[in-house]
Amino acid sequence: MKTITMYRPTGPQELQLVIESGYTQWPPRLPEQPIFYPVTNEAYAIEITRKWNVQQSGVGFVTKFEVDAHFVSRYKIECVGGAHHTEWWIPAEDLAELNANIVGKIEVIAEYQTRD
Repeated sequence: MKTITMYRPTGPQELQLVIESGYTQWPPRLPEQPIFYPVTNEAYAIEITRKWNVQQSGVGFVTKFEVDAHFVSRYKIECVGGAHHTEWWIPAEDLAELNANIVGKIEVIAEYQTRD
């Protein structure tokens, strides 16, 4: 099976829910969050983590996970700024299906804090 690597900047509350799932799924979106935004590259995930998660919570995490490529092919990559600002826009109602197509575990690959 071919997989696609996705990255996600994550705050402490969301990460706690990922941990509670055994690192196997993302929590449901809140009503004001109609889209799940995994990003295509680690550099962009780090940028978002440092600019948003750390500023908001004092700590942020970069996560990495593999998803079945056939599932991912349903979504186009959106460029939302510079050339490396690329992400998938996955509707909240598709999140359970995305979770079912995660291959392996969601990994925390970096942590940033206010002092970083």
